[in-house]
Parts: sequence; structure tokens; C-alpha cells
Amino acid sequence: MKYNKLFAIVMATSLSATVFAESEKDENEIMSADSINVVQASQLNMDNGVIPIADDRGFTLQSNDGNFVFKPYLYLQSTLSYRYYDDEGLDKAYNQDNVANSGFAMNYAIIGFTGKAFGKIDYNVSVNAAASGGNILQQAWIDYAAMPELRFRVGKFKTPFTHAYLTTLGETLFPTLPTSLTAQAILPYSLNAVTPGIGTGFDLGVEMHGLIWGKFGYEVGLWNGTGSAQNGATKGISDDNHLPSLLYAGRVTFQPKGAMPMTQGNPKLLHEDKMLFGLSANYNNEAESESTNDFRAGFEFAMLKNRWYVGAEAYYMHIGFTKREKIDDSYNYWGGYAQVGYFVHRQVQLGLRYDFYDRNGTGKDGILNMPAASVNYFIPKTNIKLSAMYQYIGRTGHATQLDRDLDDLGICTHMAQLMLQYAF
Repeated sequence: MKYNKLFAIVMATSLSATVFAESEKDENEIMSADSINVVQASQLNMDNGVIPIADDRGFTLQSNDGNFVFKPYLYLQSTLSYRYYDDEGLDKAYNQDNVANSGFAMNYAIIGFTGKAFGKIDYNVSVNAAASGGNILQQAWIDYAAMPELRFRVGKFKTPFTHAYLTTLGETLFPTLPTSLTAQAILPYSLNAVTPGIGTGFDLGVEMHGLIWGKFGYEVGLWNGTGSAQNGATKGISDDNHLPSLLYAGRVTFQPKGAMPMTQGNPKLLHEDKMLFGLSANYNNEAESESTNDFRAGFEFAMLKNRWYVGAEAYYMHIGFTKREKIDDSYNYWGGYAQVGYFVHRQVQLGLRYDFYDRNGTGKDGILNMPAASVNYFIPKTNIKLSAMYQYIGRTGHATQLDRDLDDLGICTHMAQLMLQYAF
């Protein structure tokens, strides 16, 4: 018994030393490559949505033939925010302050593991301890590759709509997504179930996707359409068109210089030359608790050129009420953004973004315009990213002062934020 215990201890120590040595060797190779900026995007598989599978952060267990890969990871994101709201909508009689929703926040505390199996399957499971309800399960999926041009993904993962959401979580130019994707549209009906937004994000479903000839990408599939907060099967059959009440979504891309990494700036990728053009659309059949049918469409462009990153998107949403609501009106919304980032130093990236949103619909005049600036600092050899940003919410073109006041309800006029991000 003593010999068995001693043998187990020796084997565990040997295995640990081997893993550490391989990890240390890989890290030295990456750091050496990073020092001359020659790391290629092909080395970083960013499909898991949080950190690249083949990333040098932490350690990775891999079989000799490369068919099996296991990578545990940790992702933390903490912010300090200041938000100032205009007087519209505030009741001073109840001591409502202009400064609200400010202070410290833990947006993400993700623990997960990702990797490959049998040379044909990618997998990823992650939980966000900072979330609540169904959002605690951030994602969980397997991806089977019949061939590089034909893959199937099942589980909870990102829906194929908008480059901003599809970018790897820790690789964004700004700490926050464009407001035009996250703010709820304004409808002139007090239906609590109808709170549509343009962004779709994570959801449960199945997808067929692939990259043809290394340039043409496609994604098409079905999702619940209930978003990331719901992990159960709650849908039925539409009364209007007698189809399953699901989210039907698709996206096609053209990447003329090879697969575009899902990043908006990485200090290890300062000699890339990639470009992406994309079109996407989805139809959420009986969305918002059987109240509306929502159609969305979008165009996206992204480019990495040495130290430069350029991205731009435009998107459209049509809201049509179901027959049971007995409302004949329909509403249309559009928005978009353009942003640019540049590494002024190997570890310092500056960013500018102009975001706009026709939040009150095309039936009324006026849009929100939201310029923002950011700076990102990547602390060498620590996996820490520090970000700072400022955004201003402007309003223009409204027919009346009341329309102007209503358009930005619930959205702060001034927002400043500091973010600390750590990934292992």
C-alpha cells in the first residue's frame, strides 16, 4: 500500500512538472514571438467566445497527435462606472438624483473549460458567477466538424448577428457594447412583455456553419429566441403563420484575405492583414411573449491591418404585432456605429466610436448620436487589460421638446468607465 501511494505521488509530481515545463516552454515561445510581433491569427482559435482555445494564457493539456485538447480558463471583468442622467424622467420630489447606477460592478466572473476531442469536436462550457438566473450558464455547446466547410453546433452560444456581439469577449475595443444594440426600442404601447432590442446575443439552439475555400463563411440555424436568461423549452406554434415560435437566423461573410480573427485589438496580432464583409438576418416568430414578430437585418465590416482595427455596422429592426394583440401598426428602427482603434505602443491601444440609434422609430423625427473614446493598456506578462472610456449621449432632429426628452429615457447622458480584465 505504501509503495502504491509513493508511486502515485511520484507520477502526479512528474505529470505536474511536465505540464508546467510545456506551459513554460510555450509561454517563452509566445513571448519571444510577441517581442517581434509575428504571432499569427491562425494560432489563436477564438471560436469559444471568451478566450482563444490555443491561447498562451494559463496552460493547455494536449495529446501528441493534437486530436484532444483540454483548456480550463478563468475570466474576470470588474468596472468602476459614473453615470449622469438628465432631469427628464426624474422626480425631484422623491429625491431622485442625476447620478445613478454608478460605482463598482463585477460584470463577469467566468469559470470554464474548452477544447477539442477526436479531432472533429470542439466544446465549451462556462458559468458566470457574477450573473443570476439562467445567465449563470453563460454558454455550453459542442461543435462537430464533418469537414471544415460543414460543421454543426448545438447548445447555448452566440446567435449569428452583429460583429460587436460575435467578437471574443476579452478582445473588444470598448468596455461596453454600442448602446444602439443594447438599449430597448420605444413603443407607444404599455405592454410589459414588449421590450425589443436590436441585439440578440446568447441563446439555445442548433446551427450549421462553415468556411468555404477559406473565404466564404456561413451560419444558419434555429434558436429559442428567448435570450440568455432562459435555459428551458418554453415555445409553441405561432397562431399567425403556424410555424414553431423560434428565432430563425442566418449570416454570410466574405473574408478575402482568409479567416478574420474575432478580435478588435490584440497586442500579439500587430502584423495581421485581414478583412471581413458580412450580411445577417433573423426572424423571431412570436417574440416577446407572443406579442410581436420581430425581423432584423444587418451589414458589417471589419478590418485588421497591422496596428489598425476598423469596424462598422448598420442594422434594421421591424416590429409587427400578432393578430391576437389587435394592433395593426408596425414599427421600424435602425442604427449603427463606426469605430477605429490604433496601437500607439505595443501595449497601448486608442479607440474612437460613433454610435447612432433611431430609438423612437422611423415614424418620428430624431435620433440618438453617441460619440465615445477609449484607451486600452495591456500590462506585459500579466494577462491584465486596463480600459477606460467616455461616452456622451446626444439627441438631434426631434420635432418637439417632449419627443427629445422621451428619446433618451433610461439612458445616461454622460458615462465614464474604468475596467480591469484578467484572463487565465
